[in-house]
Amino acid sequence: MFDILDITGVVAFAISGALVALRKKLDTFGVFIIAFATSVGGGTLRDILIDKPVFWIENVHYFYPILLGVLLAIIFRKKLRYLSRSLFLFDTIGLGLYTIVGTEIGINYNLHPIICITLGTISASFGGVIRDILCNKIPLIFKKEIYATASIIGAIVFLILSHYKLDQRICYIFTSFIVITIRLIAVRFNLKLPTFYTTAKI
Repeated sequence: MFDILDITGVVAFAISGALVALRKKLDTFGVFIIAFATSVGGGTLRDILIDKPVFWIENVHYFYPILLGVLLAIIFRKKLRYLSRSLFLFDTIGLGLYTIVGTEIGINYNLHPIICITLGTISASFGGVIRDILCNKIPLIFKKEIYATASIIGAIVFLILSHYKLDQRICYIFTSFIVITIRLIAVRFNLKLPTFYTTAKI
C-alpha cells in the first residue's frame, strides 16, 4: 500500500510539473526536468536531512512513473489545457500522498513527532517550491494559499491515527482525504492565511 501511494504521488507530481512546464512553453527536455524536480525534489531534501540514501538514486525505477506522468501530460495537454483545475487537481493529489510518505518515514526512523510532521510537509511541498522557482513563479507555500498548512494538518492526523495502531489502509486513506479536502475547501471558498499587508501603497 505504501509503495502504491508513493508511486501514485510521483506520477501526480510529475503531471503537475509537466503541465507548468508546458504552460511556460519549455522544450521536451525542460518539461522532463521540471516534472522530475517536482516529483523528487521534496523527497530528496527529506532524505538528505535525515542522512538517508536518496530514494531515487537507490531505486532507479522511479524514473518510469515520472516518464509516465510526462507522457500523460504531453499526450493529453490539449484536453488538460481547457481544464483550468487540472494542474490544481494533480498537485493536490500529490500533496496528500507525499504528506503520508514523508511522515511515515519519520515515524519509521523513530524521530520526534514535530520532525515527522516537518518531513511530511517537506516531502509534499518542496517539490512544488523547486518547480515554481525554476519556472520563475512565487511558490504557493510563500503566498496566502492554504497549501503547506493542509500538509501539516494531514501529518498530524496521520501521527494520531498511527499512534492508536489503526489499520494502515485506514490511516492512508483518511489522511489523504483530509489533506485533499482541506485544499479543495480552501480553494472553493477562497480561504487564505492572514498577511501583514494592506492595500495602501508604501
